[in-house]
Amino acid sequence: MSFLSKTLDRVKPSPTISISTKAAELKAAGKDVIALSAGEPDFDTPDNIKDAAKAAIDAGKTKYTAPDGIPELKQAVCDKLKRDNGLDYTPKQVSVGTGGKQILYNALMATLNPGDEVVIPAPYWVSYPDMVLLAGGTPVIAPATMDNAFKLTPKQLEAAITPKTKWLIFNSPSNPSGAGYSRTEMKALTDVLVRHPHVWVMTDDMYEHLAYDDFKFCTPAEVEPKLYNRTLTVNGVSKAYAMTGWRIGYAAGPEPLIAAMCKIQSQSTSNPCSISQWAALEALNGPQDYIEMSRPVFETRRDLVVKMLNDAKGITCHTPEGAFYVYPSIAECIGKTAPSGKIIETDEDFATELLEHHGVAVVFGAAFGLSPNFRVSYATSNEALTDACTRIQKFCASLT
Repeated sequence: MSFLSKTLDRVKPSPTISISTKAAELKAAGKDVIALSAGEPDFDTPDNIKDAAKAAIDAGKTKYTAPDGIPELKQAVCDKLKRDNGLDYTPKQVSVGTGGKQILYNALMATLNPGDEVVIPAPYWVSYPDMVLLAGGTPVIAPATMDNAFKLTPKQLEAAITPKTKWLIFNSPSNPSGAGYSRTEMKALTDVLVRHPHVWVMTDDMYEHLAYDDFKFCTPAEVEPKLYNRTLTVNGVSKAYAMTGWRIGYAAGPEPLIAAMCKIQSQSTSNPCSISQWAALEALNGPQDYIEMSRPVFETRRDLVVKMLNDAKGITCHTPEGAFYVYPSIAECIGKTAPSGKIIETDEDFATELLEHHGVAVVFGAAFGLSPNFRVSYATSNEALTDACTRIQKFCASLT
């Protein structure tokens, strides 16, 4: 329609949400569908966090708060960053938003001008490039292939930076690949950034606590203190505490940037849900039992999925360091024909056939900027994962 903003022409709807919606519609229609498309833990929010939310309601903590968070939660974020990451911040350097997505969006809206470039390693979370476009910037995609375990090399980062670069968006462990950067690998990248003082770092640490085997999480400002004054460290409670629907994300960074983000939030959504903020306070300050309980469960699921996918004809699946995703290659399936007669020309064709004829919902790799691959979220039961991977194996075996 002609009255709609031309800005909308630059972006597309979230593919992960659309596929999850399609899977739900098929289920509602009576189809046997296993959804491996949604990026959220299948566990319930811990009881102590739910109890804190109920107590906040009973105490009448249901009014407006400061636009970017209650003081108690901001202090808890400071305490968390000091405790877990060795980073010193004050509450004035902290912003709390309606999920990590709003934090990232606010930061880009507050800083990007037409012509500004943002370096984004691929595969990337689907929303990064579109948020950059909405803010008037230009995404610069730097492919990180499976040959290098889906990790950006210093040489690639150096090549992607230009005088127009404003930000690097950095996500470790990664959605969709699960790739996690070791301290040595991180230091090699931060050495490049130190040489380019005009480039800021937006680090998405949402999967910090989902780290497996001997992988140790680290974040750029922790590894290289010289980047502290141009880093926005973003995190949240969604993945770490099974609180996706509570919608609380947070970030810490330089005061002028945080103030600019607050200005945008005050004129858009105002404060995040007050009840969710008090729940997030308990998540950060309370017992951390859930994290220690869930991590080995996810690690077992990862191992199950990686093995079964590697046993599928034409699939190669790398073992990731963290998060709850795998990002297998289907290069050997491209060009083959499904029993339906459909030629698998793209990873989207693969995902569509898999959903419509075998009842498994995955997200095709083109949505994440790197093909031919697909993303599996293994945040579901071992039984469902075994069933889904068996169906994938049968589908791959049927291609000719």
